[in-house]
Amino acid sequence: MEKDSVIIFSGGMDSTTLLYDFRERIALALSFDYGSRHNAKELAFAKWHCQQLGIPHIIIPLEFMQKYFMSSLLIGGEEIPEGHYADENMKSTVVPFRNGIMLAIAAGMAESRGLKNVMMANHGGDHAIYPDCRPEFVDAMSAAISAGTYEGLKILAPYTNITKTDIAIRGKQLGIDYAKTWSCYKGGEKHCGKCGTCVERREALAAAGITDTTEYE
Repeated sequence: MEKDSVIIFSGGMDSTTLLYDFRERIALALSFDYGSRHNAKELAFAKWHCQQLGIPHIIIPLEFMQKYFMSSLLIGGEEIPEGHYADENMKSTVVPFRNGIMLAIAAGMAESRGLKNVMMANHGGDHAIYPDCRPEFVDAMSAAISAGTYEGLKILAPYTNITKTDIAIRGKQLGIDYAKTWSCYKGGEKHCGKCGTCVERREALAAAGITDTTEYE
């Protein structure tokens, strides 16, 4: 299969699954250092997985986001809330238009390299909290990228309408070791086990029948 895609790759469960799922099509993995509390943990795993698969990997610094944007996810922001993604307080973890910014950069990288698609690993569980993960955003951004590039690039977001459990099941089929992924928003030495993304991780692994070897505090 032709390697025709750039992937936005954080090193978390979802994008790691997408990386392995579509590795035959992925010509380049892009990670972004935007000043989140957990960037360092994620990026180390992102680099490791790309090395395992022989996929070129570039980390792009976006310091301005941490400097000028407001979000509890960013270093210097308010404390990361605990609870489930469905809880109202999780909205503080939104980094305004983060995916829009990253997709725009990835589109420029893709066109520069003669590639046709930008891949992202948003999923159904993100929709309630994160506007830039919803189907209408993906469709609109894909249309904008297509209109704004000579070759009519597209966004490929195959997990948009499935759950994190579905993603974990796919990862199990692919033989992914999720212990080599990072989820926790707090970015400590171990996963906190209590923030929204830790709760979602635990639930998805359990529902998929995967033994959770994540080290929690």
